[in-house]
Amino acid sequence: MPVFHVSNRQLVLPGQLLAEGEGIIVTTPLIYRSDDKFYSVITGLVQVDEKEKRLGIVPLEGAYMPKPGDTVIGVIDDVGLTYWSVNINAPYEGILYASEALPKPFNPVQDDLRRYYDVGDYLVAKVVAFDRTKNPVLTIRDKGLGKITEGVVVEIKPPRIPRVIGKKGSMLDVLTSETGCVFLVAVNGRIWFSCSDPRMSDIVIRALRLIEEEAHTTGLTDRVKAFIKDEKKRLGGDGG
Repeated sequence: MPVFHVSNRQLVLPGQLLAEGEGIIVTTPLIYRSDDKFYSVITGLVQVDEKEKRLGIVPLEGAYMPKPGDTVIGVIDDVGLTYWSVNINAPYEGILYASEALPKPFNPVQDDLRRYYDVGDYLVAKVVAFDRTKNPVLTIRDKGLGKITEGVVVEIKPPRIPRVIGKKGSMLDVLTSETGCVFLVAVNGRIWFSCSDPRMSDIVIRALRLIEEEAHTTGLTDRVKAFIKDEKKRLGGDGG
């Protein structure tokens, strides 16, 4: 009979005993097994489902690792003859070929990619291919992708992104409803938002920092909601 020594969403440390017994289903390589005992490899929030006998961990530290299909926010840091080099906040540089960005054939002899996107430009892109032997290939040809021309981009630790979204989108719902801002939360640790009231931008940034710093705690959604309400009162009324 499995015995769990931790509760769901508890903060655990490397080497901490999580559970013991047979029949436990481990959902991540971030847990190692010794005989019938299971230990954490990292610092993170443990996921426990005693009914289903499932055990997992959401890391609180670590780099973003690209996966095909991921939507990311990148910033161009170099321009080649036929591609852009894009920082996607990962150990690997993203590559955006002209064919994955432009609606027409590109001739490097006659044209310059800087006419379209230049160093420092932010893009919403999708990872098309990545196998760790080559840099990830990006595209901006799908709907909703392309250059960011307004709003603010904030960067936090990638493992904190699930907390910005919240369970069933609860945290993101609070951020949206309480500030009136529009958000795009990318898996690589970058968050874009745009507010009709410019005074909300500073509140949003500080709310995101609060989430990042206290991602391991319980009751965070309620605290963030209270924080935003208090800050709006300081502005006067509802901040509108």
